Amino acid sequence: MHTRRTFLAGASLLTLSGCLSAPSVETPTTGLPGGNGSAGGTRPEGTGGPAVTLASVDDRPDLPLGVEVTVTEPVATEDHPPGVAVSITNEGEETVAIGEARAAVFEYQHSDDGYLALLPADGEYAAEPGCWRLTEDVGTTEEYRTVTLEPGASHASDLELYAAGVEDDACLPVGEHRFETTITRYPDPENLDAGEGVDWGFSVLLE
Repeated sequence: MHTRRTFLAGASLLTLSGCLSAPSVETPTTGLPGGNGSAGGTRPEGTGGPAVTLASVDDRPDLPLGVEVTVTEPVATEDHPPGVAVSITNEGEETVAIGEARAAVFEYQHSDDGYLALLPADGEYAAEPGCWRLTEDVGTTEEYRTVTLEPGASHASDLELYAAGVEDDACLPVGEHRFETTITRYPDPENLDAGEGVDWGFSVLLE
């Protein structure tokens, strides 16, 4: 899938402090993954796994940024869910800012189908070990964060995959799931009134 560029001019980027739940995901009333372990379903509790691989990765962004996603924990165990890492590298010759800092590296992002959530690996979440289904909402602060990158510098995050929006007796949903986010590059880190953004994503396969 080719990336799409958008230009943000004169955008008002206000910092809002406070606490709220993670972005809401509408749970479908039909086709909800259950525990049958088939493609498009989920692995039942207590069976171990599944394994994660990268099914597809979008083309290189049409910006002087390098984006990379790798699998860090290929299999879910009783100790940890499957994991991936995302990094963004400033491949230009000038210092830039990247926003939104968390969303750009897929922190707190849900898959397009709403059945998976990517959460920072260093956090603590209400989830059943071995099943890795979230049992409570994850709270985040509502603010627009940026990170400043000098030429050659990177912004990265280690992430874990959790089941979200599945039936109460289901775990990590097997099948292919796509994640997509918007990465915005600000040529002047001190001026967030204008930036250049690109939609970028990847798909994972759980089986």
